[in-house]
Amino acid sequence: MRIKSYFSRTIEEAISKARQELGPDAMLVNSRKAAPEARHLGEYEVVFGEPAITSVPDAPARAISEPPASSVSGDRIAAEVAALKRQLESMRRTLTKSVFAPSQWPAASPIVSETYSLLTANGVAADLAQQIVQYAASRTGSAGNGSHSQSLPGEKLWRDAVAEEIRSRVSVEPILGVSPAAGAVDNRTRIVALIGPPGAGKTTTLVKLAVNHGLASRRPVLLLSMDTYRVAAAEQLRSYAAILGVGFQVVETLSALVQTLEENRGKELILIDTPGLGFKDLDAHTDLARFLSTRGDIDRHLVLSSSMKSADLSRVADSYEIFRPQRLLFTRLDETSSLGPVFSEAVRTEKPLSFFTTGQRIPEDLEPATQDRLMEAILGEESEEALAAA
Repeated sequence: MRIKSYFSRTIEEAISKARQELGPDAMLVNSRKAAPEARHLGEYEVVFGEPAITSVPDAPARAISEPPASSVSGDRIAAEVAALKRQLESMRRTLTKSVFAPSQWPAASPIVSETYSLLTANGVAADLAQQIVQYAASRTGSAGNGSHSQSLPGEKLWRDAVAEEIRSRVSVEPILGVSPAAGAVDNRTRIVALIGPPGAGKTTTLVKLAVNHGLASRRPVLLLSMDTYRVAAAEQLRSYAAILGVGFQVVETLSALVQTLEENRGKELILIDTPGLGFKDLDAHTDLARFLSTRGDIDRHLVLSSSMKSADLSRVADSYEIFRPQRLLFTRLDETSSLGPVFSEAVRTEKPLSFFTTGQRIPEDLEPATQDRLMEAILGEESEEALAAA
């Protein structure tokens, strides 16, 4: 596809010029006010794309044994489909750049603007994506800040620089409990509380943690439920505990929780399932938030769904800050194709990631959070092909 810009006093006049030159089949890609440096050409700029005419090479001279007509027709169709796919991919890149690329990068190298577009298209916050490509550009010497230098780094060198920038901005701590120095009930006891909004998957995640980090290590485990809001929520956890053969108790008040923790100093792993609180419920549970946030021996993980929108993730994380969570635990990675919002929220809150859940199976669908998992989701195979094309 051939891309061309037209400048004029009005958008209608620019469109008319483009139609006269490129014909009625030309496609309008973008329209905008002209950049200051091009304002002398016209007040407005419209960008048109003209589909390239696909030509199929003439068939060779007929031989004695001519291939069947159906085979020749199939080859022709395959060639036309391949050409159409190339045109569509070129159009996608042009549209992506026009939508996502910052206006202050008029001279950024193609690989820089393409990477920025890929990051933002995969859910990475725009300002964070800009920082990543600018730092990667400074490492590799490619243009990333409007410079007129157009040096292009090698694909592997550039990809490695971007991946390293992603890794450097997020920390992971796939552990449970705090160190004894932080005031644990007992040198062996690890107490973990899962907090988060309704429907985030706290209960099933708690059971997965009990199996993978308790029973698998032959540690005595106790499950505590403070979720008296949902109907039969405690019974669900009680059933899991019976199947696993671990201890279980329902604690309805803070005093009961304190007493239960004191009575179970011999347990090596105590997991607390807290109620899922909506925004309107948080004010009524400030006592619970104050208790958990001031107990230095309780490890607090904020459980969030990775399928939530970035704005919603930030709003929920900020509202649960009254619990002072130490780590972020993301569920439902199987329900999203992009982990950009997860990465952005971890960077924004400056909290380490602990675990990921990838489905409903217990205990299989639980994995420790890793920087590589995030990096591969943000810069996967499709991104690698796009960067190579850039």
